[in-house]
Amino acid sequence: MSIPFELPPEDRDLSPHTGYTRAHWEAAADGLLTAAWRWSTPGHALLDLPGRPSRSGVRSDGLEGYARTFLAAAFRVAGADGDDPHGLLERYASGLAAGTRTPGREDTESWPLILDFTVQGQPMVESASIALGLRLTAPWLWKNLDPGVQDRAEQWLRGALRHTPAPNNWYLFPYTVAGFLESVGRGDDETAAARQRAVELLESWYQGDGWYTDGDLRAFDHYNGWALHLYPVLDARLSGDADALAHYGSRLRSHLDGFALMFGADGAPMHYGRSLTYRFAAVSAVALGALTGHSPLTPGASRRVAAGSLRHFLDRGALTGDGLLSLGWHGPHDAVLQTYSGPASPYWASKAFVALLAPAGHAFWRDREEPAPVEERDRVLALPAPGLLVQATRADGVVRLHNHGSHHVRPHQAESAAEDDPHYGRQAYSTRTGPTATGNIADNHLSVVVGGRPGVRRRVHPLGTGHGEGWGWAASWHRPVFADGPPMVPGLRVESVTVAHGHHELRVHRVVGAPADSRVTHTGWATGPDEPLVSFLHGLYGWDDPAPVLVRAPRGTAFTRWARVPRLTGRAGGTTVHVSLASLTAVPDPGPLSEAVQEIRVDGAAVEAGWADGGARTRVTFDPVEVGHPRQ
Repeated sequence: MSIPFELPPEDRDLSPHTGYTRAHWEAAADGLLTAAWRWSTPGHALLDLPGRPSRSGVRSDGLEGYARTFLAAAFRVAGADGDDPHGLLERYASGLAAGTRTPGREDTESWPLILDFTVQGQPMVESASIALGLRLTAPWLWKNLDPGVQDRAEQWLRGALRHTPAPNNWYLFPYTVAGFLESVGRGDDETAAARQRAVELLESWYQGDGWYTDGDLRAFDHYNGWALHLYPVLDARLSGDADALAHYGSRLRSHLDGFALMFGADGAPMHYGRSLTYRFAAVSAVALGALTGHSPLTPGASRRVAAGSLRHFLDRGALTGDGLLSLGWHGPHDAVLQTYSGPASPYWASKAFVALLAPAGHAFWRDREEPAPVEERDRVLALPAPGLLVQATRADGVVRLHNHGSHHVRPHQAESAAEDDPHYGRQAYSTRTGPTATGNIADNHLSVVVGGRPGVRRRVHPLGTGHGEGWGWAASWHRPVFADGPPMVPGLRVESVTVAHGHHELRVHRVVGAPADSRVTHTGWATGPDEPLVSFLHGLYGWDDPAPVLVRAPRGTAFTRWARVPRLTGRAGGTTVHVSLASLTAVPDPGPLSEAVQEIRVDGAAVEAGWADGGARTRVTFDPVEVGHPRQ
């Protein structure tokens, strides 16, 4: 698809994979900002972008437009050492003065007050982008402001320090505000307390291997990169705190060991978790790692991943004809959104432009592009801390994520089928497919059907992960929850194991405590009829028929207007074992996938499968869950 602004010519010598250089990033930032500024209020305080309003209302949405584009402008100008060819900072300075003159008033320019997260708290989110933008551009914007405007801006920002954030990454917003205030000589006990509270929570959320939970629950998603790593690492770099940079930077490096593998050869990030409309913000951690030197990737590989993602979305319709980022994925797509998503929400993608803080002579821009991790070789990587299994295949450039440890249910919340979240509850995600929408058949899902009511997976309990050369496994259990009746069946439990081998997935499920005459269904990957993808599912044990039925998902996914999902069905009751072979591949002729497993044996709580290639045999046992994969 055509891009509605001009980009420089490609440079395939320096960037053989993407053609993109630093000039392309500057041009992309300029194009996005030019399009957004057409929707500014006269005083420049709000950018009222067109589209459906968020739950916070149009005034908050306008502030969001100002704040998130300011972040892109700040990276753009600071990375050019103050060069501001389009006069961006003058506009943002004007907007800051107008927005803070009478905050809370219902007029054309005034910003909403920062209140508790329970009271339309979105302005607290935006305060962090404004504070970070002011910190990055302080020599050219803040230092030239009238003292009265500085005082008003400080007073408005302090609302973030005096109100309660949401119980997750939001605590890094007052942390970022406080960091800015301290950097311009306006720190005090209040700023110190906000920073200390965030640091304490961040330590409690750290689970190891570079992964944080997003609050006091097992939610592991893109917020790790574009929030939980970005804010503390960037703060440490800007403040010159070597100890903090070493502390948080080492965690970023560990995070990128696994996360950098979660980008397909086409540049797509993993389609998993919430706020996916932020799109190429997913590469902010990759760029930040290269900028600070805390990355396992070479500078050339880092740029290949980052530029690949930026280009992926620019080439696939993420921009409207007016040059605005749409609410969706490739194009508009409502099912990918949350109630807090407003017209300017996609501009958190601005965080990717942290790459521009690397000067033109930095190795990130100077070194020749090198292959992304998925392009080097087939890999299966277990991530014990989040309970995830990453499966990447070089031949088709597809990366799959098997979820056996992440969910979006808070510790105090009851599990409810009515709150089923397709972006967390499915057992597998990829860089080429999205989950089907609520109300359609669920893809990659094992459901126990009791009395005609299908069970839903909500809270996921990890049982372990592991990997070896060319294979890996992850396991979890959950209690199915049901709608239209008692939410749970006493004693009912589903134990699930995924074993990745090449581009195949051996899926083993043990259903315990199911009422007599229960049924069980299992689905594979959702694909569209015109996509060059093969979604394969074959029943090996415990199913009525080894061949699946293709079920239509009319609402489609973020990748296709409508989708087909393969489904197996079987009987349950008491304790039963169900084994299937699944695959998602873009290889043109993948061969007879049903012959990948030549032998299957089930003996009580043990399952043994013999693979056709190389003579490997997978053995899965329960009580406790153990997985072996020796070669004969």
